Amino acid sequence: MHVIEANGARIPAIGLGTWDLREEPCAKIVAHALKVGYRHIDTAQMYGNEAAVAAGLRASGVARDEVFLTSKIWPDHFRADDFARAAAERAEVLGGPVDLLLLHWPNAAVPLSETVAALVKAMRAGLARHIGVSNFSMRLVDAAVALSDEPLVCNQVEYHPLLDQTKLIARCRGHGMAVIAYRPIARGAMGDEPVVLTIARHHGRTPTQVALRWLIQQDGVAAIPRSSQIEHVEENIAIDDFALGSDEMAAISALTARNRRFVNTAFSPVWD
Repeated sequence: MHVIEANGARIPAIGLGTWDLREEPCAKIVAHALKVGYRHIDTAQMYGNEAAVAAGLRASGVARDEVFLTSKIWPDHFRADDFARAAAERAEVLGGPVDLLLLHWPNAAVPLSETVAALVKAMRAGLARHIGVSNFSMRLVDAAVALSDEPLVCNQVEYHPLLDQTKLIARCRGHGMAVIAYRPIARGAMGDEPVVLTIARHHGRTPTQVALRWLIQQDGVAAIPRSSQIEHVEENIAIDDFALGSDEMAAISALTARNRRFVNTAFSPVWD
């Protein structure tokens, strides 16, 4: 699996998302994912599964320094003192500094300058090797970059073939940042798309694999599909041995005009 280079970070293009995975099943999925080749694991304070993720890392037998581990801090900990405690807790629960620490969502109630300064401080304290943001609009990305004394390496956002993120991706690239796509297979909707099905049949692949391949063939884009099923975990990473042609990429990209968004909360920013 190729890696994306972004402001000093080397991010494996396919990772395992762990939202809604808990306790022993989570640990087993993480361990299996690492055994079959994953080297990028995504978790978060809010997921309540960091201890299980750490257990899976230990059980896998894969050396910690071979794994790119991401966690995220929830917005109710964005005040400087709360952030410092939360960042230290992530490192403690996960068994050491994370490779990437993110702001999970923007929080309009706390000055971004305060939170970004706390994020930088956590990095400089050795709690994270790299820092970034998640669910930030172009305006917020620009603001965070301007406020940060350390490079931000990514914006983690919803992205899949049914959602146009062209402008946001271009803005992130302009800052040297990667885009990490969550909900990358649009909650399984790819199987309902004739264009995707036709391309999948041509390559002898599943619609999910085609969607993931479409994502990682874009410059600076990684994907973190989540699954609780072993067979899907294995399917999602088995995309290195085929490539989509330019016409196929364009045909899938045409679907983004639908702008179908699955994640839109009361605290979401104004989306681009």
